[in-house]
Amino acid sequence: MNKSEVKVIAILERVGGFASAKEIYQLLLKNGDSVGLTTIYRALQSLVDDKLLDQLRREDGEAIYRLCGESHHHHLVCKKCGETVEIEGGAIEKWAKNMASEFGFREVDHTAEIFGICSNC
Repeated sequence: MNKSEVKVIAILERVGGFASAKEIYQLLLKNGDSVGLTTIYRALQSLVDDKLLDQLRREDGEAIYRLCGESHHHHLVCKKCGETVEIEGGAIEKWAKNMASEFGFREVDHTAEIFGICSNC
């Protein structure tokens, strides 16, 4: 893990939830870290590839990131406040496996995000 990745993880630990690359970049600048936005994007992609971060897309299409949970999971995301809950996806897992098998795919991976309005909104 390189220095930029360590810095990104430290920021996400402090945030405690999802943040965009630009938000992470701004927080690093406030901390006095001189790192380029391109470096942040590279670090985020590497951490996603290593399955250390969850990546979602906001309704406007912007990618957001947070530290990943221990096991494979899915998300419920509030469209108003951004509240995010990790959920197990037994039915989704079965459906994904069946679809992959039906069409002859192997080494299948997937993500599932369910968007709605939380009870607080």
